Amino acid sequence: MHELSLLEDVLSIIEDNADSQGYTSVKKVCLEIGALSCVEPEALRFAFDIVMKNSLADGATLDIVTMPGQAICQQCGREIEVFELHTPCPDCQSFSLDIQSGLEMRVRDLIVN
Repeated sequence: MHELSLLEDVLSIIEDNADSQGYTSVKKVCLEIGALSCVEPEALRFAFDIVMKNSLADGATLDIVTMPGQAICQQCGREIEVFELHTPCPDCQSFSLDIQSGLEMRVRDLIVN
């Protein structure tokens, strides 16, 4: 379950920002997850409290926003929204898509004290 290590990275981001921005606790963490990132939101929710225990974010809530993927068909040039990898272009049925976004995961917002 790579979600555990992803949450450890989120905690590092929180701690680094706390040092530079001077906050002492986090009430809410909002993550933006690309639909093509292969990150399981339910696994993140399951592990969130475990990873955040005894940290600045102990007791914080987790909000997850799923962002659709964007791709350009290399065959016909159409820009399309994709929710799964290996999706064909709805116009020409080509699988030659150039993924523009949707593979990322980022900390979108923190509600802090």
